[in-house]
Amino acid sequence: MRVKILRQLSPATEPYWQEFEGDFAENQTVAGMLDELNYKDDLVDSNGDPAPRIQWECSCLQGMCGACAMVINGRPALACETFLRDIKGDTVVIEPLKKFATIADLVIDRGVIQEDLKKANAYIGEYEGADPKEYDHMYAAGKCLKCGLCLEVCPNYLDGSSFYGAAFANDCYLIASRSGSRKNAITTAYQKNFEQGCSKALSCMDVCPMKIPTLASIAKMNRR
Repeated sequence: MRVKILRQLSPATEPYWQEFEGDFAENQTVAGMLDELNYKDDLVDSNGDPAPRIQWECSCLQGMCGACAMVINGRPALACETFLRDIKGDTVVIEPLKKFATIADLVIDRGVIQEDLKKANAYIGEYEGADPKEYDHMYAAGKCLKCGLCLEVCPNYLDGSSFYGAAFANDCYLIASRSGSRKNAITTAYQKNFEQGCSKALSCMDVCPMKIPTLASIAKMNRR
């Protein structure tokens, strides 16, 4: 199998494509494939030229942390949940998420997600009670990994300067549901930084690794 990776050794260098080849098992994930490439004593590309180790992030490797988010064959996904058997053709094309600054290779800086939450003063805070009917959806919305896949695929999200995206909408719902004293403030932040910019493409739900029903969060917030 051929592996084509968009590489960038540091923020100060230009990105470039580099290809590798290997006989990888079809039941292996993209994360496992990257590991296998990096574990070689001497990593060389398809031309036989020496190559630096591929830089990428991972933690749990079980689809629970979101660290290995990247673009695989044009689709934002988690490397640990993408199996080679499900990839059509004999080439895997891997790129970093493009909506965030690249640190090195497939490692990106998702700090803007937390910075947007801070700007909107969006924090969970003390529990002040919630309607028991909301418990199931609160649990679902609370699974957000902040992996950035929903923002990568969103046609409205650019750089987080004004429109904060689906992850923000779910957090607004959680805060408004459990903190009555902050409901008005967070609803105003939601209107300014999400509701006015969302075109309801709902591509965020298609790529969400936790299958969060974001449309329900949006509907509940819009009713408020």
